[in-house]
Amino acid sequence: QVQLVESGGGLVQPGGSLRLSCAASGRIFSIYAMGWYRQAPGERRELVATMTSDGNTNYADSVKGRFTISRDIAKHTVNLQMNSPESEDTAVYYCNAQRIFVTYADYVNSRYLVELWGQGTLVTVSS
Repeated sequence: QVQLVESGGGLVQPGGSLRLSCAASGRIFSIYAMGWYRQAPGERRELVATMTSDGNTNYADSVKGRFTISRDIAKHTVNLQMNSPESEDTAVYYCNAQRIFVTYADYVNSRYLVELWGQGTLVTVSS
């Protein structure tokens, strides 16, 4: 069974830095896209940043220039470096994986798990 496990959340001061990590575990051949979403209290879950296996990235406008996403394709991990966070960045951050191929045969035959979510990790930006 494939699972996503996040780590690295916590309390950070405005203007500081924090790094979130996510690792996919289980039997995995490849993952097309991995990324981060967040949900603040009373708000909808929104995209923060994603990266595909061929290196294409997509960032929310609100985090461009401050947050950086990175992936280790072979290790099925994704990180989010959060620099200069603001109080508005306070939210539960969720790791996301899309198009998960469990075996090479699945990849060849285009069989995949559509989407997985981690359990979420709370990031609080406050002085």
